[in-house]
Amino acid sequence: MSKRPPTPRGAPLFADAAADAPPSAGAAHRANIDGGSRGNPGPASYGVVIRDPRGEVVATLKKYIGRMTNNVAEYYGLIAALDYAQSHGIRALCVESDSELLVRQMQGRYKVKSPELRPLFERAHKMAQAFESFRIEHVYRERNVEADALANEALDETAGTKSPAVKPKAPASSAARKLRARYANGALQLREPLDLADGTEVEILLKRSPRP
Repeated sequence: MSKRPPTPRGAPLFADAAADAPPSAGAAHRANIDGGSRGNPGPASYGVVIRDPRGEVVATLKKYIGRMTNNVAEYYGLIAALDYAQSHGIRALCVESDSELLVRQMQGRYKVKSPELRPLFERAHKMAQAFESFRIEHVYRERNVEADALANEALDETAGTKSPAVKPKAPASSAARKLRARYANGALQLREPLDLADGTEVEILLKRSPRP
């Protein structure tokens, strides 16, 4: 198959964004994407959260897309994020997904053998090439909960149920966060990665932990 899978009842593939994003000033926007299917194949949807270079949420997308597989839904989420970014003048984009298959295929590390994924991969790959800067990274589910919640909301709303609202988290630069660190050789050594923009100021509260 080389044609794009039809959308249910003639509905548009891409959902409306919750907010308009300003054009990128050169730094990368970040999009967390997720897609899922209840039954695989079964009722499917995607969810997308897009942040600007400051970490502020500029768009949330979610849409029920009909009866499909998990992997197809993941690609629909990716294409929705790419479409939003292009239509809003974003020139640099980093996509994060917890689908290892999708990420490795987009990175060229896995071959696309599925005939139902091939046209979606080719479309997403062509769209990604239009950006001045594009990268896609695999993350664990714990770092993708907001996109996952949006995808589930789309399914629940279609089924007539209601999921608890999950609001996007505040950017790391403004939200309090506990980090484990160890003092050695005159310096604090973080025990986990800390992704902050250059120049971000942080406040450190020292508290001695008991030795194991």
